[in-house]
Amino acid sequence: MMLPIRSLIFALLLAVTTAPVEAERIKDIAGFAGVRTNQLVGYGLVVGLDGSGDQVIQSPFTVQSLKSMLAQLGVNVPASDNPQLTNIAAVMVTAELPPFSKPGQTIDVTVSSLGNAKSLRGGALLMTPLKGPDGETYALAQGSLIVSGFGAEGTDGSSVTVNVPSAGRIPNGGIIERGVPSPFGTAPVMVMNLNAPDFTTAQRVATTINESMGDEIARPMDAVSIEVRAPQEPAAKVAFASILENLQVDPAAAAAKVVVNSRNGTIVIGSQVRVERAAVAHGNLTVTISENYDVSQPGAFARAGETAITPDSEVSLEEENARMFLLDPGITLQELVTAVNKVGAAPGDLIAILEALQQAGALRAQLVVI
Repeated sequence: MMLPIRSLIFALLLAVTTAPVEAERIKDIAGFAGVRTNQLVGYGLVVGLDGSGDQVIQSPFTVQSLKSMLAQLGVNVPASDNPQLTNIAAVMVTAELPPFSKPGQTIDVTVSSLGNAKSLRGGALLMTPLKGPDGETYALAQGSLIVSGFGAEGTDGSSVTVNVPSAGRIPNGGIIERGVPSPFGTAPVMVMNLNAPDFTTAQRVATTINESMGDEIARPMDAVSIEVRAPQEPAAKVAFASILENLQVDPAAAAAKVVVNSRNGTIVIGSQVRVERAAVAHGNLTVTISENYDVSQPGAFARAGETAITPDSEVSLEEENARMFLLDPGITLQELVTAVNKVGAAPGDLIAILEALQQAGALRAQLVVI
């Protein structure tokens, strides 16, 4: 039997305030299914550019769009005329529609050049419908652009560009015309999805909810989802969700993993990484090859002979003394780093050591190279 909503709120607030400091709120590790953003996209025109717009010859769709817009405003342009305007640019407009958005609210929009416009600085976006995947219009965008990038070009063709001048943003430039229905208010149960799949964390979340609310109202469905029975009255469901997401849970420890960025040598080692007993020898072998050329010329009074170039190669080999260190079984991350630093291994050497440990079966972690 469900507790009255006021008593339930008081009891759960007490549970939240007495939770251990090490725990995390459920809202930080999970989210409600169906509570999500939606992508919107539209095609429009930016006007008012200072000669940095589309080159009409290379972007004919800009002229077509201009003629269509002028026709809707009552201005008829003959089909044979192609205005050579450089102060307009065809653009794609994108935005994200937040969950539970209502008509009249505003959202930020991003405007990006579709043609060959050099810069959108100083331009203004004309009214552009923003549509969802279903083809319906959910917002209208219009306004002056804020462009962080800029560029300069000399008469000799030299140029300099900072950031990206062909894209900009319009803060609060979109007005929502319709919202997206959400199953949150009508679904008989609420489903919480973990940000990082983990069976242990899913079980702990369900256990915490049941211990706080009783009645076995939560059950884990898999490594991501936890199903929770919720009140059906809208106000009670909102209050229920508010307390639910603030419950404290001890998430499971992350899987042992070593991530290596092969491009810049960055290595990230998780705290759960362990190494079995192994002996590692580390040393460098340096081979240097230098090429010199000798020139041989015939004598001053010689009647025959040609200038000859003879190569003179010099090869030298330098080998550092290989240093060996022993890794005891079950050593921690700090001990591993200390042992490697003692022998003076560089990041590239550490990558080779980790790969060798994995091949030998001594690395108790997943090695990921990106």
